Amino acid sequence: MQAWDVIVIGAGAAGLMCAAEAGKRGRRVLVLDHGKRIGRKILMSGGGRCNFTNYYTEPAAYLCGNPHFVKSALARYTQWDFIALVEKHGIAYHEKTLGQLFCDDSAQNIVDMLVAECDAAGVTIRLRAEVLNVEPMGEGFAVTTAGEPYRCQSLVVATGGLSMPKIGASPFGYRLAEQFGLKVLPTRAGLVPFTLQPEDKQTLEGLSGVSLPVVAKSECGARFVENLLFTHRGVSGPAVLQISSYWQPGQRVCFELLTEGSLTGAVAESPNQELKTWLARYLPKRLVDALLARGELVSKPLKQYTHKELAAIEQRLAAWPLQPGGTEGYRTAEVTLGGVDTNELSSKTMEAKKVPNLYFIGEVMDVTGWLGGYNFQWAWSSGWVCGQVV
Repeated sequence: MQAWDVIVIGAGAAGLMCAAEAGKRGRRVLVLDHGKRIGRKILMSGGGRCNFTNYYTEPAAYLCGNPHFVKSALARYTQWDFIALVEKHGIAYHEKTLGQLFCDDSAQNIVDMLVAECDAAGVTIRLRAEVLNVEPMGEGFAVTTAGEPYRCQSLVVATGGLSMPKIGASPFGYRLAEQFGLKVLPTRAGLVPFTLQPEDKQTLEGLSGVSLPVVAKSECGARFVENLLFTHRGVSGPAVLQISSYWQPGQRVCFELLTEGSLTGAVAESPNQELKTWLARYLPKRLVDALLARGELVSKPLKQYTHKELAAIEQRLAAWPLQPGGTEGYRTAEVTLGGVDTNELSSKTMEAKKVPNLYFIGEVMDVTGWLGGYNFQWAWSSGWVCGQVV
């Protein structure tokens, strides 16, 4: 049975960061991953260019049962620390929008950087090494794979969530947490497109490909200024992905298509203009036509509307309601909401409070960031702080 100081299960963003940091401290580190490639989710992210962090990372950008949990790790290893690492490796990058940073070339640059850091720290990485069993052994753990058994003093679980099953996502990390008596919160798809109710799909599926800037609002008060995209299955785009993490089944989502008050002033300027003609100056014509076909609007010259009617139209378009039928699920979700309860873990080290030397980092725990590099930053931050102590 091979003995290691640290075994990290999962060769993704958090796992590789933790392994490199532990290796720098002189620890003998083994990374095990059941897949054929290192950092598969990194390679797929950001359209293949990896949105690796965000200039505006802050605790408020994270959903967690304990909103204070993320503060320590994010403060100790910041976006600026990771940017410095990227620059040290000579990786060219750019800001796209809203502080989102992408590689100029390829997401492979980030994977190569992490592997180089692990190599320099003497870390061993073994792929196609599915973990079949984990048991406590003295002050550490016995880890069995299809190939051979190992033992370690510290065990780090960096197995990710359930999103993107086609690249090997599994509930292994949750099952392991439950095996050791840790609470796991219910999981669901996050940062995911919505599907439509049958009646809405019938009248809106013809808008597939139409995109426009909106303000998306959830019933709980979350609000995002981003683009809405209609698809043949429902609605997507950054506005929908962001708000989906705050949505619960049965709730409505409202989209501000038009700022309240903008229509009233148009009457004095263009009293003879038809409503649909005026709206088409600000909204895609296909969307205006769909709203008319759905009976949500009636078009006539602006001067023919009463003040009450104009106010009602403005209110409708300032908070256009849509009740999703559901989401597209883990197949297209970028992240998993829920997971290992953070109340079971130390916010400073990521160690399980009940089980010495057992750690959970990255997406496997109940921490979910906004769209735009926030989830990668959580992987770097949680992996880094864990790597200082394992």
